[in-house]
Amino acid sequence: MREYIKEMLKRKDLLIYLVKSGLKAEHRNSYLGYFWWLLDPLLNMVVYYFLVVVILGRYSEEPTYPVYLAIGLIAWRWMNTTVNTSSRAIVKYSSIINQVYLPKSLFPLATAATQMFNFAFGLIVIAIFLVAFGVIPGWQVIFLPVIIFIQMLFLIAVSLFVSYICVFVRDIDNILTHILRMFFYASPIIWIGSRLPERFDWVVAMNPVAVLLDSYRAVLMYQSYPNFFSLFVIGLISVCIITLMLYHYSRNEHKIIKAL
Repeated sequence: MREYIKEMLKRKDLLIYLVKSGLKAEHRNSYLGYFWWLLDPLLNMVVYYFLVVVILGRYSEEPTYPVYLAIGLIAWRWMNTTVNTSSRAIVKYSSIINQVYLPKSLFPLATAATQMFNFAFGLIVIAIFLVAFGVIPGWQVIFLPVIIFIQMLFLIAVSLFVSYICVFVRDIDNILTHILRMFFYASPIIWIGSRLPERFDWVVAMNPVAVLLDSYRAVLMYQSYPNFFSLFVIGLISVCIITLMLYHYSRNEHKIIKAL
């Protein structure tokens, strides 16, 4: 395990290269290029606002609902794109992996880091909505980096797990789409509160996505503290999973090569 981590640190230049190439590849052949990092969350926001407010007639009396929606969609977008791209993180580079020895965990780590840069541009969109609708965060906004860090740990843990499983069971890639859709509707992303029956409130309470979204809104919209205990639990479990997955990678890298 210790030697494996040392090998990863030796390959940090590769990690940086994978992140840079991933960022360049996303909009390489588009006219607007990197502007899509701002435009995409804005268009996503417009679509769901039209669905919920205009078509369904919900929350039209909530003046800050667009801010609520922007925070939910942008934070969810980071999760959704990270998990989806992580499922192919190792398989995508199979030709390189079969020729040169590289710590396989670097590929899902690079995927998670790439999507974090995309989320940084999403924060600009959130700031625009905060200014546009006159929502002023309180001093609690200093906890925002903590929430981002916890979400990053959570996504690294998920990425390492999903990337490894998808090497051996390619069908998981298709199943993930439905699992993520379930989390989308079971979390307070476009709805205020939960759309689940009251007897299923415990699902939302134990949902890490809901905890993270509520924490973002607490410090950005409501001038209140995030749920520190729940964030600590998510962070602790994420660190444990990351440690176990790195150990598992170090012991089973030869199996990954055979499966590819």
